Amino acid sequence: MGFINADLPDVDLATFEERPHLERIKILALHWIDYGFGTPKVIHAMYCAKIAVFVVLGLLLASRTAGIGSIGDVASWWTQPIFYQKLVVWVILYEMLGFGASCGPLAFRFKPWVGGCTYWLRPGTIKLPPWPGKNPIAGGSRRTWFDVFVYAGMIVSAIVLLFSDGVPKAGQPADSVGLLDPRLLAVLIGFTLVAGLRDRLLFLAARSEQYWVMCIMFATLPFVDMIVGAKLVMCAVWWGAAASKIGKHFGYVIQGMTTNAPLMVSKWLRHKLCKDFPNDIRPSWLAGFLGHTGTVLEFGAPVILLFVTNRPVVLVTAAVMVIFHLYITSNFPLAVPLEWNIFYTFSLVWLFVLHPAGEFGLWSTSSVWLPIVIMVILFGVPVLGNLRPDLISFLPAARYYAGNWATGLWAFRRTPDGQPSCEERIDLNIVKSSKNQITQLTELYSKEVAEIFLQKAVAWRYMNSHGRALSSLMLTHLDSAENYDIREGEFVMSSVVGWQFGDGHLHDEFFINAVQERCQYAPGELMVVLLESQPWHTMTQKYRIVDAAVGVVERGVVDVRDMTAAQPWLADGPIPYRVTWRASDTAPAAPAAPVEEPRAAASVEQPRATSSPE
Repeated sequence: MGFINADLPDVDLATFEERPHLERIKILALHWIDYGFGTPKVIHAMYCAKIAVFVVLGLLLASRTAGIGSIGDVASWWTQPIFYQKLVVWVILYEMLGFGASCGPLAFRFKPWVGGCTYWLRPGTIKLPPWPGKNPIAGGSRRTWFDVFVYAGMIVSAIVLLFSDGVPKAGQPADSVGLLDPRLLAVLIGFTLVAGLRDRLLFLAARSEQYWVMCIMFATLPFVDMIVGAKLVMCAVWWGAAASKIGKHFGYVIQGMTTNAPLMVSKWLRHKLCKDFPNDIRPSWLAGFLGHTGTVLEFGAPVILLFVTNRPVVLVTAAVMVIFHLYITSNFPLAVPLEWNIFYTFSLVWLFVLHPAGEFGLWSTSSVWLPIVIMVILFGVPVLGNLRPDLISFLPAARYYAGNWATGLWAFRRTPDGQPSCEERIDLNIVKSSKNQITQLTELYSKEVAEIFLQKAVAWRYMNSHGRALSSLMLTHLDSAENYDIREGEFVMSSVVGWQFGDGHLHDEFFINAVQERCQYAPGELMVVLLESQPWHTMTQKYRIVDAAVGVVERGVVDVRDMTAAQPWLADGPIPYRVTWRASDTAPAAPAAPVEEPRAAASVEQPRATSSPE
């Protein structure tokens, strides 16, 4: 991997597009094992500089409180509760402006690096309200001046909190300079709620499933209860993430993330993460071992930190978890939640080491029922999200790295030379603040290199377990893959709405309809495969095939065991899937068998090829 130049596969760029789609995928998947995405290391250095700015600015802003000394006087601010509260507010502000996750080239945002505020302060951009049709204040897919006002209110209220001084609060330490004013916190909480009901992007981008919940605790609970509540938020994240990683998907995530790490320089070790490189690149036992070592830590460490009072044991456990989060950061995972991991290293020390279980345990709260109520809420959402993943985003469901996500693949029909492509219509017809990735990359490199990068993103998706289903479904529903530009759904959405973090629900039928309303595709010009997450209690995942001009044209299920048996390039052909419904203009689907039927009994339906206009 070069420091300045990207690592590209050794192919003839001029003729690479002439190869069949799956042949290209195989070349790019094998190249990923050896080089990852191929990002120049200077990009990783720039991310490290961004993390440093995040840390320094956060410390400076949080320490700007009456009664707290300068930033160099660590002893004066380290133990102050308001300092930690302000760091939480700082992370909210940083994330909702677009400087955190989904920022920069590793999130496929090249020119400019930042989406977020450049979209959400701009009327006319696409917004994605939750529960459209059932949400009385949703307001459609077009951002209005009211939406801009509410988002600006989030920003201003967070800034006011950062520059405010402390007020007295029940139970605060004797040397405390006070805590954040609950009235000011209520303003931020209210703006976030309204903004989230108008556009779920804003709620998710602010990482509200963690930080917004903490702010509610800061505003409503006495000091000791507030600390215990914040601890339970972190434990819910760890336990939820650990539970979601139990299954067949997680090894693929570890393999793809580790082989993309800039510090992974050994090709021998990279190949050992595969069963039999280059013939079988499914994750090996080593990838599974590395992944589930983290799973054990996420299950076990919170129990120790929450209940054990032995000081040396707590210190060792905290140190292990700090290393764990720094290791994740060093891998520079796609979507780059780097600052989140850095903040978690500070939080676990501040909450669990500075406020140990002996004084701030579950038994220390003002009511024995309070921790129970908090745990029911915090753990109930992830449980529901894993039983009914179609209802809840993977972020509140705490499935951050599990590999079991709702995903999507988009296919734009190619047009004759000289005419705007179907993909280019998004640039021409949709109000947004950055161009399509293909345009951004073409301006930086060339059209041929841009295609390599975009198709490598698709290859990365195919390397995940669910990618085998996406590719199988897409390829059997197109007249020919070579007639289409096949794109990763997250990155299409990212350039249109300004943020993405791996949630396939964000580019669902509502988003497709919003794009169709503006671009007016003909039948067959834009085809989308949407795959839902695997629930805990089944071995299948549901899919939908969407023609942007027609709507949903097919539904069905795919068996997870078939996904994990295939290679990314589908060496044995498309994996089986079972159609449960087709649009009325097609042959009727076979009767749906129960989900729990024996795997051998699953039928393979061969759906019609999607017709395209001549």
